[in-house]
Amino acid sequence: MSTLYNDPFFQVPRTVRPTSEGDVEFPILYYKTRCVQAFFLSPVAQVEKHLAGTGLTPGLVWRDKAVVGLAFFEYTDTSIGVYNEVGLALPAVPSGAQGRRWLGLLGDVESPEHVLGFHIEHLPVTTAAACAAGREIWGYPKFVTPIPFQLSGRDLETGVADPVTLEVSICELRGRMGAGLPGPTLSLLLYSSLGAQRLRTTVNVRGNSRLHRPGSVRLQLGNSSHPMNASLRDLGLQGARPLVLSVTENFQSRLNLGREY
Repeated sequence: MSTLYNDPFFQVPRTVRPTSEGDVEFPILYYKTRCVQAFFLSPVAQVEKHLAGTGLTPGLVWRDKAVVGLAFFEYTDTSIGVYNEVGLALPAVPSGAQGRRWLGLLGDVESPEHVLGFHIEHLPVTTAAACAAGREIWGYPKFVTPIPFQLSGRDLETGVADPVTLEVSICELRGRMGAGLPGPTLSLLLYSSLGAQRLRTTVNVRGNSRLHRPGSVRLQLGNSSHPMNASLRDLGLQGARPLVLSVTENFQSRLNLGREY
């Protein structure tokens, strides 16, 4: 067995849960991943509208703008198979919670006092197994569709196809990133709802990240009628230039089961 699979980072207690696509072991382990995370600014009022009914409020706010994330993953070796994924994520905290400071991103994600997390509004993936696990175990808004991913040096070309009309794009993020420098690789807290349950899920992450200026990278929206396209438009992201991009070519993680809060 590869020494990678024997790494202490992945040696954690695991449990099996059934899904409509078969049994899955949790936490899900991600051994080899490339990841590009693009962060944009959107009007606070629009982000608040997208969080309505979730019990969450915008978590990263600067004056009248709030941060919105769009993360692209190429999973080449995982315990649930090979697939790609894209997440439209809104940094958020529970309503009334104290924890909106930007330094909250650097806190211990396992601490009960850590409240700054992400609400996932759309989460396309490329396999039925990944889709079923996300929808049935966490209540994530997953759907299956092609997700091209090309990253060569600072040149990036990725996107999300419409799941019905495959030749139509929901969105594309492409261009040449600007200069970069080493940056933090952050573990994540995710908020979701599964029926009447509100869940908080930790994702333990490690890897070497670089923060890049946007350069010529822009987000272009296609003519898709899918709700993800509508969400991106409503957030004002058509043609948007990222505030910053984070690239991790040796991204590794453990996606844990959620806990009710």
